[in-house]
Amino acid sequence: MKTSSALDRIIQCVEQVLKGRLNQPGAFSEVCEAAQPFVASLVLRAQPKRRAWVECPTLKAQEAFATELAVWNSSTRIFPELEAPEDENDAVLADPETAAERLELLQLLGGREYSGPVVVHTEQWAHHVPTSQTIAGAVLRLEKDQTLSLEDAIAKLAAAGYERTTQVGTRGQFALRGGIFDVYSWQAPLPFRVELDDDRIDSIREFHPDTQISISTLDRCEILAGSLDRRLCLLEDYVGKGDLIISSGAVVRGEIVLDAGGGSDSAAFFPQPFAEFHAGDLVLDAARRAQFFRQLDEWRAAGWLVALLANSDGEIERFQELAREHQHDLASLVFLKLPLSRGFICPAAKLAVLSDAELFGRGAALRLQRLALRRERAVASRAATDFSEFEPGDYVVHLEHGIGRFVGLQEQPGTGEGEMLVLEYASSAKLYVPLDQAWQVSRYVGLGKKTPDLSELGDTKWAKAKQKAQQSIFDYAASMLRIQAEREVAPGFAHPPDTHWQQEFEDAFPYKPTSDQVRAIAEAKHDMESEMPMDRLVCGDVGFGKTEVAIRAVFKAVMSGKQVAVLAPTTVLAQQHYQNFRERMSDYPVNVELLSRYRTPAEQKRVLRGLAEGGVDVVVGTHRLVSADVQFKDIGLVVVDEEQRFGVKHKDRLKDRFRQVDVLTLSATPIPRTLYLALMGARDMSVIETPPANRQSVETVVCAYDERVFRDAINRELNRGGQVYFLHNRVGTIEMVAARIKELCPKAKVTVGHGQMAEGALEDVMRIFVAGKADVLVSTTIIESGIDIPNANTIVIDRADLFGLADLYQLRGRVGRSQNKAYAYLMLPRDLMGAARKRVSAIKQYSELGSGFKIAMRDLEIRGAGNLLGTAQSGHIITVGFDLYCKLLKQAVETLKGHRRGKRPPAGLRLDFVTTDEAHWISPGVVMAGSFLPASYVADSRTRIICYRKLAEVSEPEGVDLLEKEWRDRFGPLPIPAENALFCSRIRIEAARRRISMVECRGDKLMLTQRRELLQSDGRFPRLTASDPDSRLREILSFLESIPVT
Repeated sequence: MKTSSALDRIIQCVEQVLKGRLNQPGAFSEVCEAAQPFVASLVLRAQPKRRAWVECPTLKAQEAFATELAVWNSSTRIFPELEAPEDENDAVLADPETAAERLELLQLLGGREYSGPVVVHTEQWAHHVPTSQTIAGAVLRLEKDQTLSLEDAIAKLAAAGYERTTQVGTRGQFALRGGIFDVYSWQAPLPFRVELDDDRIDSIREFHPDTQISISTLDRCEILAGSLDRRLCLLEDYVGKGDLIISSGAVVRGEIVLDAGGGSDSAAFFPQPFAEFHAGDLVLDAARRAQFFRQLDEWRAAGWLVALLANSDGEIERFQELAREHQHDLASLVFLKLPLSRGFICPAAKLAVLSDAELFGRGAALRLQRLALRRERAVASRAATDFSEFEPGDYVVHLEHGIGRFVGLQEQPGTGEGEMLVLEYASSAKLYVPLDQAWQVSRYVGLGKKTPDLSELGDTKWAKAKQKAQQSIFDYAASMLRIQAEREVAPGFAHPPDTHWQQEFEDAFPYKPTSDQVRAIAEAKHDMESEMPMDRLVCGDVGFGKTEVAIRAVFKAVMSGKQVAVLAPTTVLAQQHYQNFRERMSDYPVNVELLSRYRTPAEQKRVLRGLAEGGVDVVVGTHRLVSADVQFKDIGLVVVDEEQRFGVKHKDRLKDRFRQVDVLTLSATPIPRTLYLALMGARDMSVIETPPANRQSVETVVCAYDERVFRDAINRELNRGGQVYFLHNRVGTIEMVAARIKELCPKAKVTVGHGQMAEGALEDVMRIFVAGKADVLVSTTIIESGIDIPNANTIVIDRADLFGLADLYQLRGRVGRSQNKAYAYLMLPRDLMGAARKRVSAIKQYSELGSGFKIAMRDLEIRGAGNLLGTAQSGHIITVGFDLYCKLLKQAVETLKGHRRGKRPPAGLRLDFVTTDEAHWISPGVVMAGSFLPASYVADSRTRIICYRKLAEVSEPEGVDLLEKEWRDRFGPLPIPAENALFCSRIRIEAARRRISMVECRGDKLMLTQRRELLQSDGRFPRLTASDPDSRLREILSFLESIPVT
């Protein structure tokens, strides 16, 4: 049955009973909480011409109600909770992403353009917001073919607080490059690029702030270009005369009130069908399921309509399978793929709406998909971190000359060569590098914070250090390939292809896997189905879905009749994995057990016996699993979480015990893509770079240290039933801070954890917090980030100024892992707030998830590289820099595997009619082809360097075409010198494809060096016939294309 027709049956069933009540003021009492969003949707259907507001008593209730209402009404919006002070104290910087959501919704509401329901909570009515007139007056509307005065637009933006930059990356910025006008409006999900032809708007495009490349074309756009600082009204002033207010729970303001009438269990009109299940409940026993199906039979006999709503097709299939086992008639049921968290019944309408929770006892954190209430930002995946970008003052590595310091772009006096990269070496020696050789220079990135020594120009130290590193890297690559070769001949077990249950199990996953997850899962399964023992590493950021890859691999192994061991570095993490694996596999006959110090001796003996006899399918534990007394009847897969956190002894024991068994290793420290590409072919790796599609960014608040702010933050979280991390990284004063929090929040249960506690005591603290027996955890950074606590959705970081961006990124990643909105408070000393405000562009990036955080991710990924490669190889990274290390590693792997070097170096170019010097090109009487990026075209020197580097590194004609497209998009129509620079690159590429190492032109003679010989035809050099310098470039390219590729 189609979803729309099935929904209509459910709705009509209730509408017939309620009849005229849906458009009359009054109260619906005895409606359980689970049914209230459904009843609200019926009211909205009955009164479609009225704009509706739904008021909930608390923030938690607002989030839950909005999520459920969206199941029945897809146009539902939630009014974003902006964590900012209501007075004029500017010690708090509001989260820009949330502020943008608010402005976008207020703009819609003010224009009366939005009629869908807006869900608010009671306190929000009193929030100060700009009036609709203020917002309307601030809008600058732009349309294609409209006349635009850039001077007026820039003046408006500057007056509204916009910042002029060379490149737009965050909201509140604009940039002007010739006829290209970029602006990122406060309320827009993406920045706009307006291209002008004189003063006429030729096109309007949205572009990605990270890549700077246009994504879509628009006919018009709206920019908030007026002052919005004055708070002239309350949110309740936006409620119009004819608007409908529906109130939920204890709130009685509304025209229509939905109330459980003495508690959800006693709600008789719309009661819940079964008792509550708590998050973490496991599979219902056979007796409970029999009772469930007896109830279904009774409803069917009485003529009821019974609808089952599930997250996925897999859940529906599994339910149908169980129904057949209990001889239940499937024809009497309606199945819908909708993410409802709880079911309800309406006896008067003979209707039962059930979710998969009623049968499978799913935890709410797993069942509920987060409601994407705002317009999704078009970010596909985190762009690969660029380790090669550099700016003046940065340390760089030249392939031949070693480590220097980049000075900037300058002309070498007396050469007429135009701009060059200037590098400073020891003893203040200077090296001028032509821009067409920029590919030989990369940013120096080492491990740790140690500053590298500058190389001496002309000495042999650099060459020796590079050669030593090269030999060690070669040996490292050889050892990896030797291990791989040993595995290829070792006898393993080839798991059979996926079973029907495997497909059903995977379909039951309530979220859509990302493309990276799908690829990692396919790669792991391919390894498992091979006779060669698997040894795959899955790398990815926290919360990006590595555990799901492991869960599917584990299920596949169990379906093959094999046992599985899952190793975690701590007992707390092992406990969490145990709960997750048990809950995910609760619908199937899979016996999952835990082996840890929290188990009694008797329980441990029972588990050990089950492993030896084959009664236990999956065992989760710590390094206890590699002990001699743990014997498996038939183990087929080992999953190791965070291998680098195990000691050397345990790692060696692990390798010895499971040498011929499939091994899947998970690492939460991301690694650089360049290292991943270098290791391809030598180590089986899967990298997950894409965050889940429906994952929101954490609302990040930067503020001066203020007890009122964190007191309110803690109370707000506790009021919605959540938990709080309070990070204080000084052991000496941590107990005092915890005591002060107890004074400020007397109702909170506060516990303390730090690295100087005994290991067992620290784990006990974490176990208490994970179990929800403590509200606030005051801790140092020692508390592990791998633990998933969906109920902890606020983190307060004291003295955030003492942490690097990478650390803040990881710390903030501990929250925001559930369907609830998450908050991070970065507390700074009050005297630093001025500097923080000046760094507002960096602060705004704190709210991004998986992208934008380039510096942080670079540092984080380098740490991951060090963890993966080990101490010896980390030393070579320090010696030659990370970028060169990866190039040498890639070369070593390719050489050892017998592959031909992939990318040929570009051909040299000496053309006497081409100049790269802009000043020389524009001199009177000079008739030459200019080949450069004019400063008037790309004004920012750093951006110019990046463009030159990209051009120097392109190795295929298609790459030049893409670069040309990017330049046209970002900077406007290409001037002739920029076109010529692209032509020169095409000449180098076509020459290299024909093994021509040098292209030289003297007068009319074209001299091409191929395999150390000059090409001639009938004893003569080829001659150029064009007299115009620009046409000569095209003639050379045409001649090269006529030579066969070798």
